[in-house]
Amino acid sequence: MAGIAVILVAAGDGTRLGQGIPKALVKINGKSLLEHSLERILGIKGLSQIVVASHENHVPEFTAIGNSVINGKVEAKYTPGGLSRQGSIWNALQMVEPETEIVLVHDAARCFAPTELFEAVCEEVARKQTGILPVLPVADTIKQVSHDVVESTVEREQLRIAQTPQGFIYSKLFENYKNTSKDFTDDAALMQAAGETIHSIPGHPMAFKITVLSDLEYASGLFRSQRSGIGTDVHRFSADKTKPLYLGTLLWPGEVGLDGHSDGDAMSHAIVDALLSAAGLGDIGGVFGVDDDEYSGANGEVFIKGALDLLAEHGWRVLNVAVQLVGNKPKVAPMRLEVEQTLSSLIGAPVSVAATTTDGLGFLGDSQGVAAVATALIESRL
Repeated sequence: MAGIAVILVAAGDGTRLGQGIPKALVKINGKSLLEHSLERILGIKGLSQIVVASHENHVPEFTAIGNSVINGKVEAKYTPGGLSRQGSIWNALQMVEPETEIVLVHDAARCFAPTELFEAVCEEVARKQTGILPVLPVADTIKQVSHDVVESTVEREQLRIAQTPQGFIYSKLFENYKNTSKDFTDDAALMQAAGETIHSIPGHPMAFKITVLSDLEYASGLFRSQRSGIGTDVHRFSADKTKPLYLGTLLWPGEVGLDGHSDGDAMSHAIVDALLSAAGLGDIGGVFGVDDDEYSGANGEVFIKGALDLLAEHGWRVLNVAVQLVGNKPKVAPMRLEVEQTLSSLIGAPVSVAATTTDGLGFLGDSQGVAAVATALIESRL
């Protein structure tokens, strides 16, 4: 097959989604609906052109995002959407190359429709030379209701849920759009009104439509993943007996501090390494530097906040952290609750603090310093 064009309808405001931006720009797993749609469209064999019906106030932004995904693989054009879905498609149809054989019309709101569904529609259009509509069977019992009165039960055996992409011979779709004076809910209905026979093929569950917030939450759940990380840190006690001790970002009164370029907060540093490890973002030395003057004497809060910012940039949020102090001193019990509350508030997730000893073994058993071991569980965000 040659001469396949896809019209991607992405001009909706997304009012019912409630995100305050056009629907196609809403992100799931770090990518907009527009990006998810284009990535799947690009896999179509024989694809020659993509025309994006963009939100009228965001055409430059849609163009920049689209071109970054398409990256010259096929011809790409962008047009402002119309006053209705049908108007948006008509704007796009006029930008499709005249020699195009098959055109697919697809909604960006169905951004996870797989490439194989596009290709199945193309194959049937080419074989039957008519319109093709992917459909799913209706699983629920359907009732006909007038106001609040249930009037009848509709037989569902012949009912189907319409999806996109819908495929057509381009010349036929263009002429019928050009000559229609009515507004239709989808292209198949428009073509049927013009006398075209529409055939169906099995749709795909992943071609579901994102319309309201619950749809967005469901879609996000498909990509949500959790990862864990571990971090350790060791510092010796300072020879300067006046140096204060900081652990878990807090001052521990009456205790000798730990040596280090910053404040020697082994507990906070282990947490940072655990967070970075979970997200695959390196370690505290690589991210913040071990000799940077900016961090000389810095409190552990600085590093934790920096790590949290970095995780957020990469689409991660923290679910929980656990940290254990290893050594004979200081005694953790008197400070445990305060440290847990402080770190939990700082990190925005539950933090548990524990302690253990080495049973007299090694430099920790000789009270020369302390070690900390931390684990972190993180989850991908929208």
